[in-house]
Amino acid sequence: MLTSEQVKQFRQPTYNIEPCIINRWSPRSFSKDSIPEDTLLSIFEAARWAPSANNLQPWKFIFARTKEDLEKFYTFINPGNLEWCKNAPVLTLLLSKITRDDGSTNRTHSFDSGSAWGFLSLEAKNKGLATHAIGGFDRNIARDVLGIPDEYELEIVIAIGYQGEKEALPEHLQLREQPNTRKNLDEIIVEGTFTKD
Repeated sequence: MLTSEQVKQFRQPTYNIEPCIINRWSPRSFSKDSIPEDTLLSIFEAARWAPSANNLQPWKFIFARTKEDLEKFYTFINPGNLEWCKNAPVLTLLLSKITRDDGSTNRTHSFDSGSAWGFLSLEAKNKGLATHAIGGFDRNIARDVLGIPDEYELEIVIAIGYQGEKEALPEHLQLREQPNTRKNLDEIIVEGTFTKD
């Protein structure tokens, strides 16, 4: 796992923020070491406390850690992602409920569930774990294999585990195994009125 000093080679905040935010990144190399039950459940506990519009809490996580359950996930993850994420001891699928209890549409279901993912990823970092969100998977197969009803949107698969050594990855992935940077702050905020880049 990269130290804070090593991460600084790639990431420099413009303003002072909590180090865990800068130090959290999405590696692809995972060790197969199992995650203690309390540690695993604590990161879902963090997701539980994410903010949500009207307190609807539309997120739901389906997680896999047994050989049998992990193999179900392998059936719907794209081959390029499966190449590295199969080493993670836990995979989870984040769902968001599209409808409210009264049947009306919840327009913020994905937004709120993204907040839950953010909380989960930061708590995982606090616990010494790595996470990597995966958008490359077949949602139709996942829905069928896991028996997910239509009122749920399938958002992302998340690999969770202890970071492995870069050298454990195939060579073409080793080149990408480092924190990435972000746009400058002035590219993502404007004051008062919308302006184009």
